[in-house]
Parts: sequence; C-alpha cells; structure tokens
Amino acid sequence: MNNELKEISSFFETEYPLNKDGLRKLLSLFKLEKIKRGTQLLSAGTEEKKLRFLNKGVIREYYATSDKETNINFYTEPQFITDLTSFNANTKTKKYQEALSDVELLAIDKSSFRKLLNEYDCGKSFIELSFQRLLRNKELFEYNRLTKSPEELYNELFIYRPNWLEKIPQYHIASYLNITPETLSRIRKRIS
Repeated sequence: MNNELKEISSFFETEYPLNKDGLRKLLSLFKLEKIKRGTQLLSAGTEEKKLRFLNKGVIREYYATSDKETNINFYTEPQFITDLTSFNANTKTKKYQEALSDVELLAIDKSSFRKLLNEYDCGKSFIELSFQRLLRNKELFEYNRLTKSPEELYNELFIYRPNWLEKIPQYHIASYLNITPETLSRIRKRIS
C-alpha cells in the first residue's frame, strides 16, 4: 500500500471496518490532492461533490456573513472533512473551509462513491455511522457553547485539543470561542 493511503486505511480499519475487497476497491478510487495554504476548499452556496479525507495539514471550517466569520471546527488529524449533509442530500452547503497550512487530501467523487456503495452494503453503514457521529458532535458543540463560559471552553481545548492551541492562530481560536482575541489573551494569562 502506498504511503498516502496509510492514514485512511488505518482510519477505516479502526473506525468503520469494511470487508477487505470493498476497502481495497474504495482506497483505489481516492486521488491525492495537494492544496496550498490559504486555499478555499468549500464555499457556502456550493454543493459538496467529493468525499474528502484530510491526510496532512490544518483546515478551518466556518460560517460567514458580510460582517463576520465564525469558526465552527478545525481539522488537524487524519479524518473526513466532507460536509456530509450537502454530500449526501445533494444540497448546497452553508459552510466554508480554508486551508490554514499546506494540505494533503485524498478525494473521491460522489458518483464513484455512490456506485461503490451500491456494490458493497457495508459502505451504507459508513454513511449511517458518520451521520450519527456528526449529530453527536454537533449536539455536544451546541451544548458547550450555550452552557459553558469562554474560560471553561478554553480549558477543554487545553485538555482535549492541545494540538489546536499549537497549530491554529489565536485569533481563529478566539472566533471559535466566540470572544475577542483580547479576551482570549486575558483568559490565557489567568490560566498560566
């Protein structure tokens, strides 16, 4: 197996076990894409046309209005970064994604993926389990945002997402916490 497929293969073996033949065929359909820092990967109002897996790099996901951008997630580890709602329902996304570093992705177009799903039933469980995980994470995110202070949220990042604090600019972290960079700076001083 080539080196680019190592992370995604490991991901499927631990997270979503597929039969060996189905996995081999799925992996053969992914194409390597190298993206430069600052590149927009996804824009609101467009339809997600690819199933994308982050192999290396850092991506921010956010909502934007004419006056403000609000970060909702960061991807720093090998994982799928596709807007599954748009991808699965053929709808336009409300999200944006931007590469915060040079990025290496593996991508498969929607029609090839769907053809594979029809051939191998186990692929359907991947979609169902992915949606269940997405909904759990979204509910936890909303609960935390509504019930915890910015300082408590920052402490959770410190404990559960220390790589975010190392790899992501502080003004993006402040946006994620829905506070100003100055408030984040005060929180960091109190904690240290």
